[in-house]
Order: sequence, then C-alpha cells, then structure tokens
Amino acid sequence: MEDTSSGNSPVSIGVMLAREKRFEEAEAAFRREIELHPDSPAAWSNLAVLQISLKQESCAELSCRRAMELDPDFKNTYLNLSYLLLRQGRYEEGWRCLEERNIHLALEKSLPCPRWRGESLKGSSLLMGFEEGYGDMIQFCRYAAVLKQQGVAKITLICQPSLKTLLASMKEFDELFACDEILPPRLFDYWTMPVALPHHCRTLIDSIPACIPYLHADKTLVEKWSSLLAEECLPTDFRVGLVWKGNPLHDNDEERSLPGLKTLEPLGTITGVRFFSLQKGAGEEEAAAPPAELPMVNLGPMIADFADSAAIVANMDLIISVDTAMVHLAGALGTSCFVLLSDFKTDWRWLAGRDDSPWYPGVLRLFRQRRTGDWGSVADDVGAAVRLLLERTPLTNTYRVSD
Repeated sequence: MEDTSSGNSPVSIGVMLAREKRFEEAEAAFRREIELHPDSPAAWSNLAVLQISLKQESCAELSCRRAMELDPDFKNTYLNLSYLLLRQGRYEEGWRCLEERNIHLALEKSLPCPRWRGESLKGSSLLMGFEEGYGDMIQFCRYAAVLKQQGVAKITLICQPSLKTLLASMKEFDELFACDEILPPRLFDYWTMPVALPHHCRTLIDSIPACIPYLHADKTLVEKWSSLLAEECLPTDFRVGLVWKGNPLHDNDEERSLPGLKTLEPLGTITGVRFFSLQKGAGEEEAAAPPAELPMVNLGPMIADFADSAAIVANMDLIISVDTAMVHLAGALGTSCFVLLSDFKTDWRWLAGRDDSPWYPGVLRLFRQRRTGDWGSVADDVGAAVRLLLERTPLTNTYRVSD
C-alpha cells in the first residue's frame, strides 16, 4: 500500500510515476525523499512497494524492515511486507503482518465484544465479519470448519447479499446475515475477519485446510441450469465457462483483467468446445456481441447471484478466468479452472513460480504472463492445455450435481 500523504513531495511524485510505470523515475523520486528525510518511514515503505512490484524482493524486504525500525506503528509497512512474505510462502510472519490492516478499526469501534486474537474458542460464540472482496469471502469461509473443530459453539457470518444463499450451503455457519441486514441485539463472545483466520489458526504452506469441495451448489438450481444449458449445446460438447474481466474498482484491475474478449479469440479454433460467458458486470456487454471466431452463449443477464453462478459452474467441464471471485468459486466447488495471471503485481495468494495452488489442490492450474502485458502467450498456453485436456477426456457431458 502506497502512502501519498506528503502532498507534492518526492514521495507523492514517486507514487504517481510508479502508477504510470515510469519505474526508474519513481525510484529516483523515492531515493531523493530518503536523502532529504532518511528517517521517513513513508519514503522507505513506498520504495518497498515499487521494489515488490518489480520483484526486487530482497531489496524490498530490507526497505520494509527499515521503515518498521523507524516507526513500528506505521501500518502500511506491515501490509506491504505481508504481501511480500505471503507471496514467498513465508506464512507465519506474513499472516502476522497482514493482521495490522486498518480495515479492522471500524468494526472494533462498533462491536461490544472483543476481537478474537487466538484464545480458546471452546463453547464460545463468534461473529465473522465480511471482507470487501467476494473472492476473500469464498476462499476463507473454509475456516468455519476449522473453528468448529476447535470447539466454537456458534458461528454467525456477515456477508454480501449476493453470497448469502451460496454460503448457507456450509453447515458450519449457524446464522448468516447480509451486510445490509440488521443484526439482532445479542452479544457475541468474539468477532473476527475472515482473512485473519489463517493467522490465528496458525496456517503454514503445508497445513492449508483444503478439503475440496467445501461449497456446494443448490441441487434444484443445478438441475434448472442443466436443462437450460442442454438447449445450447450438444451432449458431447466440452463446456467451458469464460470470465475475462474483474471489478474495475480493484486497485490492480488494469493488470489482472484482459483488454477485451478478443484476447481469447484463438480458443475459438478448438473443436468440440462450447463456450459460455459467466461474465457479470464489467465486460458483460462484450459477451452480447462476441468476436466472430469465438461464439459463445451469454449467461450473464440470467445470473442473479453467486448461487446461480455456482450452479452454472457445477454444470461446466472447465472454467477459464482471470483472477476474480470466479476462480475461488470454481476451486471451492471442485470444478477444474485455468487461472490467467498477470506478471505485474500478481496477487500474493498465488505464490511465486508455481502453476498450481495449495489452496485448491488438483483443481486450479495457473497460467502466468511471461512478461508484463503479454496476454497473447497466455491465451496460446491455455489453448494448448485445453486441446491436451480434450485428448485425455472423453467428450461426454459431465453434469456435477452437489451432494
């Protein structure tokens, strides 16, 4: 996280230059600020952000730790260091640093119960607050099962309205409320945020709770979508769901989203495949008029919430998606998914140098850009992988109805 509180100082100028990818000039600006104010934690922390983005990881760690020495209470530095450590799989310290997020402050002021900090939960009631990211909610809701094993008596979850029906499929949640609903006037023993759970549950790279699937699509919805999809393809078609855009408000969306649907046009040359657009929101209009070489069925307008998305995913043979909540949904449901990853500012949860994910073992396969902005080679790699998959997979429809 960058700090821009210094107005027209070299720090704020460096941040602007970094956003424009003028990296050498940005580094010079940060170095200038350090020369002027060697004891400024913001200057060192912003330099670290640039170094992390450029994968200068050893230098970035030194910069972060220098900022922490100068001001142990400068929260941005902990968040920046957490990104670096978690991407390297150094989970113990990474989770600890991530816990310094300021996002907790609003809940801390509004709730009458203490924040859970790892105490015994045996016989206790726990309120789990919601993260802004849909993907975060889907990825970390798995910890409800871990908490139940630790003896928590009751878990109440707050989530986005569009996730409520889907997450109700988890028996570990005793109550669910959408964030636009009023909580009943009752006391809880503790509250927590979902992304804090790996830290307090002491998750390491080899102890990630990954019992897949841990979410299940509603059977009635699966059958409904099964009938609808059957009208759009042959029984022998290999069904592939596509998502090429993320939330445009995401701070790295320019990098993680594809420029447009045309980037995936080479996939249209693969025989025996029927493509379905699962795009909702940004990019949905492209699915209404797809490239001529990539015909597809546009399901976006018919998707009401994540329960619908889950039922559709359960009827797919493969999902191909950029780094959005759809990736986590497919992973949690156990549906094979090819994940398209940018080279610049790749999210920490995908680690580094891997083509798989320990969060969704045997389900997700990662396809990374070879250089920043090069989505063409990613599309080529995905196309080759789909062809190989078809050679190994009988072309019979594989509906997956939840248990």
